[in-house]
Amino acid sequence: MLIGEVARRSGVSARMLRHYESLGLVRPAGRTGSGYREYGDEDIRRIFHIESLRSLGLSLREIGRALDDPGFTPGQLVGDLIEQTRARVAAETELLTRLRRIAATGPASWDDALRVVALLQALGSGSKDARQRAALSSGDEVPVPVEALVEAALSESEPNVAGALRWALARSGGGSTAPLARALGSPSAAVRERAVRTLAALPGEEAAARLRDGLGHADPVVRGQAALALGGRGEPAAIPELVEMVVDGRNDIDAADALGALAADDGAADAIAARLVDRLADAATGRPARGRLTQALADIPGPVASRALTDLTGDEDPAVALTAAYLRGLRDTP
Repeated sequence: MLIGEVARRSGVSARMLRHYESLGLVRPAGRTGSGYREYGDEDIRRIFHIESLRSLGLSLREIGRALDDPGFTPGQLVGDLIEQTRARVAAETELLTRLRRIAATGPASWDDALRVVALLQALGSGSKDARQRAALSSGDEVPVPVEALVEAALSESEPNVAGALRWALARSGGGSTAPLARALGSPSAAVRERAVRTLAALPGEEAAARLRDGLGHADPVVRGQAALALGGRGEPAAIPELVEMVVDGRNDIDAADALGALAADDGAADAIAARLVDRLADAATGRPARGRLTQALADIPGPVASRALTDLTGDEDPAVALTAAYLRGLRDTP
């Protein structure tokens, strides 16, 4: 079969077939009486092997080695190709993400685009000082995509840098609550905690709604951080979780402070005191928890808390009785 016929039947151009021959990938041994190359069945099979390997992403040099190596193992080759493809896709995905983030800032000039690039690189720097400076400068002269700030906040382990990123997101003007809420479902406990702490730093009803959702989360850290944030915003929805934090000893001092702040509302004080008393009366509540609950009554005004402390002065647990007596005495002091 002459080269033109091979090209027609195989779909490989005559020019490419000549290129394969020049590289030694195909070596048609046959010649016509006129001296033209003549391809045999084995040559045709080799051409199809070459095209198949090319479709997998191999270079012609790699194809030559594969075809001429008697120990060639397709399984290993495919495994290597999978890893190479994954790495290439990851790199191109990262590039696409960066390009989209640059485009989202609407750069008016190359200088604007380059400043965004520099800031994005600084957010991913190995230097915590560089990351912190980038977070603090974001939005001043160079607009930073909220998506990039969220990604940085969710991966940041340095407290000062994390605080700067939360500050930057709080002043970014919105768009961060949805991705942060999605991050609450992350399999990583560290990411979930960063997400809820960042939501807690955001102003507005949308962030508050996400935090209220967090009160029902399976992760006690998410529930606790959401409750503390909502308690600081004066939301009674946080009361049940704050009381449970006191019982469990999870940030119990902060939880008690938040309950005290919420109790400044006369309508909430008696409800908080009643819940604390209910947990004190619960037979399942252990001795250390009863002590923490008694102390939590200290900052709760109103008659319910006062009566509870009076009753607790006669508690069978001496530590609880002594604490209650002390707190009751403070209430009676002008």
